[in-house]
Amino acid sequence: MTVSLYEAQPAGRHAAAPEGGLLRRVYAPRACDALAYSMATYAMPLVVLASTGSASLTGLAFALEWIPRVAAFGVAGALVDRSGAAIVCFLASLTRAVLVAGAAVALVLVPPGTLATVLVMVLAAVTGALTQFSFIANEAVGAIASRHSDGPTHKVQSVLIGIDQTATLIGPALGGVLLLIGPTWMLACLSLLSFLSAGLALQTPSTPLRGTRQGASRPGGGLREGWQTLRSLPPLRRLVAGLACSNLMLGLLQSASPVLVEHRFGRSPAAAGVLWSVTAAATLVAVACCRAALDRLGLWGVGIISSTVAAAACLAVSEAPSYSGYTALVSLFVAADGGLTIVLRTVRSQVIPPAAFGTTLSLTILLLLLPYPLAGIVLAVTPADHLTDALRACAVLQAVALLVTFLRLRNDPALQRVPQGLEAAGRETGEEVPEGAGR
Repeated sequence: MTVSLYEAQPAGRHAAAPEGGLLRRVYAPRACDALAYSMATYAMPLVVLASTGSASLTGLAFALEWIPRVAAFGVAGALVDRSGAAIVCFLASLTRAVLVAGAAVALVLVPPGTLATVLVMVLAAVTGALTQFSFIANEAVGAIASRHSDGPTHKVQSVLIGIDQTATLIGPALGGVLLLIGPTWMLACLSLLSFLSAGLALQTPSTPLRGTRQGASRPGGGLREGWQTLRSLPPLRRLVAGLACSNLMLGLLQSASPVLVEHRFGRSPAAAGVLWSVTAAATLVAVACCRAALDRLGLWGVGIISSTVAAAACLAVSEAPSYSGYTALVSLFVAADGGLTIVLRTVRSQVIPPAAFGTTLSLTILLLLLPYPLAGIVLAVTPADHLTDALRACAVLQAVALLVTFLRLRNDPALQRVPQGLEAAGRETGEEVPEGAGR
């Protein structure tokens, strides 16, 4: 395939390799923001459940948390392409820090009741949107680091996924422990992490800049540009479609787990946080195994094995008889999903043209995250005694979607072997490689 939608645009500040080591300029800022992202994603439903005691409101809060995230992507991607990742991440993290700190103070002053419920619901929505701005910015930085790395692209992506999963290991458990003391302490910790993330964001490498073009500021323009690029990339388009169906199951598990852990298995809110910490630990092991397996099996081999394990675990999770069994099956699913994430991120960093990365990344993540608010709505409208049936139906949909996706990608050149750097990615896909981008 030939992708030249934006390659004629000036390369901008990304043409030279970033100065400084990856640890200082990429991995450390990513680690701090990932921990804040993890606490905002996994602990906010626990805050709502602790404040309201309602499973329906927890599902509604999960949906409200993700709807602004989805809506933010079109703006976030275009803003990263136009202004750079560092300033976007800085402003988003700083704003989140200030708002969360204000909410922590407000929860101390406001008595339990309707006003406190509204406060935590609104906070979940706002932090969700701001978190996605910093996430898009950090993903853009990671893609640039991958393109400039000396080794295979998947090596840097494996480290980034390891950082994300380590944050997922720590974040939910930390949030659950702090919730035992009180929601205010969890929010104070999230605010502190956000302030630190804002400071570290200023040292991240420069990302591709695209100058203002006619019509670029029209509403929805960023998503239209991303859609044009995505349509020209069949392997990425198919991966996004398959993993979007898988994310419906993941979203339902994330939103339903506080309810299942507390009401079905009789455990505390801290146990719900420990669940996701255990899954993150399993994913770290899986990512390390996939990193080694990619050199021998290639992207398609790792993808088909991961999708098979994920489908089998999800088909069994609705029948889990105990908290331990439920935790083991969810961990197996999320670990396999980590392998699928490596495949997706590697393909994404290889085939998307650099100057169009922000808008196309935003669209792909938008499509991947649309199932999350849908999962929250499913939980909100599903009676408690039919929750198992909803999990079973989503598991069947996920298994079929992943099977079809990787059967269609069986002979796709982009997944046949792991390219060695950006020039190899261009040869593998037929994509034009900008001059100087391989340095």
